[in-house]
Amino acid sequence: MEQINFNGYTRAAHFGHRKLTPRACVVDSKKHLRLFLSDALEDLGFVTSECGQAGELAGMLQTEQPDLVVLSVCVDGINVGEILEVIVRKNFAGKVLVIGQPDSIMVKAVRQIGDEYGIAMLPSLQTPFGAASLRASVATLLPAEPAPSPAVDVAEALKAGWLELWYQQKINTRTLVPSGAEALVRMRHPAWGVVPPAYFIPDDKDPHFRALSEFVVGRAIEDWRYLLESQGPVDLSVNLPVSFFGNAAAVRELCRAMPAHPAFGGLLIEINSSEVIDNPDLAVDAARRLRLHNIAIAIDNVGAEWPSLLELRSFPFAELKVDQQYINGCADDRLKQTVCRRIVELARDNGARAIAQGVETRGDFLAAHDMGFDLVQGYLFGKPVAVRKFARSRPQLASASDKMP
Repeated sequence: MEQINFNGYTRAAHFGHRKLTPRACVVDSKKHLRLFLSDALEDLGFVTSECGQAGELAGMLQTEQPDLVVLSVCVDGINVGEILEVIVRKNFAGKVLVIGQPDSIMVKAVRQIGDEYGIAMLPSLQTPFGAASLRASVATLLPAEPAPSPAVDVAEALKAGWLELWYQQKINTRTLVPSGAEALVRMRHPAWGVVPPAYFIPDDKDPHFRALSEFVVGRAIEDWRYLLESQGPVDLSVNLPVSFFGNAAAVRELCRAMPAHPAFGGLLIEINSSEVIDNPDLAVDAARRLRLHNIAIAIDNVGAEWPSLLELRSFPFAELKVDQQYINGCADDRLKQTVCRRIVELARDNGARAIAQGVETRGDFLAAHDMGFDLVQGYLFGKPVAVRKFARSRPQLASASDKMP
């Protein structure tokens, strides 16, 4: 394993022949610019840190061990000379990216000083910039390897702490007010960066499947407390398999995990519609029992099989979420609209909410609004993001009291 020495400490640069997840430190006196740049870099797969003045950078280079220092150059910004002095004094062996107008006196001066002191300077990034130009600027630092194949062992991921939850906002269709969020599990692999769930979600017969489900519940509750402190209460939903509820011990632990805080509006658990149809008694019994513990169950990915839900002996479910294949393009597809309207009617007849997921265009949103969906979810309103970014970007949420049916 190749090693890089950073003035007294060592960090592995490669794992085998695969580059490790890159780290970046954003330096700017303005907090909103630091947050913006950090978010943009995190979207590319970087692990980021921030500092607002030269005095913080020395410690940051020591503790965070970044591969990249991003320096935003502006007229009323931090003392660039002090920043470069710290970089030289600490023998920083990574790259420096300067953001600003390439023909400005300040940018030219920074590049000249960098060249004189042997600082590894990336080509300057001109403002304003987009995601493509930022990616091109830092391309040499991004992992070159594809996502892992065969699938990553979930036991290794759990033990190494690679798993995390990302959150996608749900929006009230009539008021456009945020109304909860869905938690989606992601893996931040040390070699491949963020790995899609398809590479590590095990089969429900896998002995580690319960451990993954328990991780999702536990992390969602931790994140709920973090969001409560940083922005206020937000109702969360998680995805679990119906088989989870066949384990009495797991269900007891789930109920014990629910916060006693008065702001906690309840946990929503989403179960795939095909699993509900194949295991109707288990799903109905679980939904009825868990309501007593401030836990509700939603039926996820409802589509053409919706008539099978009419055969359930009771309907203690809080939400019906329509499969996104019936939402994408529904504005111009009468057949999709027919399926959606029937599912909305089924939800209303049983006192449940109807959610359109996968809304990506304004036309599909307007169609979902006209069809009577209670909530919408999709890229039109935001992609899933890590909890820290979700907390920063989330507007003030409605009170938790009106969320759970």
